[in-house]
Amino acid sequence: MANPDPEFDYSKRSQWLRAAVLGANDGLVSTASLMMGVGAVKTDIKAMILTGFAGLVAGACSMAIGEFVSVYSQLEIELAQLRRNSGRDGEGPEGGSGDEKEEEKLPNPLRAASASALAFSVGAIVPLLGASFIKDYKVRLGAVAACASVALVVFGLLGAVLGKAPLVRSCLRVLLGGWLAMAITFGLTKLIGSSAL
Repeated sequence: MANPDPEFDYSKRSQWLRAAVLGANDGLVSTASLMMGVGAVKTDIKAMILTGFAGLVAGACSMAIGEFVSVYSQLEIELAQLRRNSGRDGEGPEGGSGDEKEEEKLPNPLRAASASALAFSVGAIVPLLGASFIKDYKVRLGAVAACASVALVVFGLLGAVLGKAPLVRSCLRVLLGGWLAMAITFGLTKLIGSSAL
């Protein structure tokens, strides 16, 4: 058979896949970039680790809140449309089994927020672990960049496989974007740190 699962709709994965992949990538890139930025002006390992940890916590909270608000708005819109389609006035849990099945398919704001925060934290923990046990300043910077690069490829590959997207293009897009973010953060922080500001 050419297609063993012709009825499977990959678009059903879009909500949680988007939250998971974007959350992990954001956590990885933003935390690694923050750590590289601090590393551009400070050699102290404590400063780098604290910066990374603060970035993890702040980012996970921000992602969760943003995802909750976004998905809750989507939920309200879809509920209103469902009520219009079924001829309800929206004041009670009326309707048949068809409506109940439709409501089961509605987005879950809490689930989306939790998935987003968890994914961000998973991504953010990678550069933190990469830097945590390395005392040498230059080696530590290299370890953060290397760990982030490997994880970016993995996340790009995972997103491509789950979403049935081109593997190489997806990995390169994620990897190059991450490198660019880290390089810009490192370079601008180094520039400002070495100025008379």
